[in-house]
Amino acid sequence: MSASLSFLQSACVCPQQLSFRPKLASGTSYQTLNVESKVRTPREGRIARHSRVRKKVEGTPERPRLCVFRSNKHLYVQVIDDTKMHTLASASTMQKPISEEFDYSSGPTTDVAKKVGEAVAKSCLEKGIMKVAFDRGGYPYHGRVKALAEAAREHGLEF
Repeated sequence: MSASLSFLQSACVCPQQLSFRPKLASGTSYQTLNVESKVRTPREGRIARHSRVRKKVEGTPERPRLCVFRSNKHLYVQVIDDTKMHTLASASTMQKPISEEFDYSSGPTTDVAKKVGEAVAKSCLEKGIMKVAFDRGGYPYHGRVKALAEAAREHGLEF
């Protein structure tokens, strides 16, 4: 066997691709082996986490799903009955009462998230919804998502 481990010296390392070209005896041809890595963006990672959570969390008429979406500029919350595919209540930083109360130019803070949690809790209680299943949307339970959940709990929603 004329090929040895010296092929690692001639490996071409690129950010997402690794090519191996083994050194063979003279006169013999070689075939390049390309190994590509799967690179995930943070958004793809969040979507994968969200799909894993959605396998377990389902909204029913008795206990609808409280779904959170967090962008860089806004925060959106919906209470969804998955059996009918129907949104029962919603709140976001785009709504006039919340957007006028806070002047946030760099995006929503935890204080804004508390107001959104309070607004969605009041909206649910008006419609007779007491219990919800919390769907964090693949985001870590930290910061704005945690502040929103705690504010909704304080104003009467049960998770």
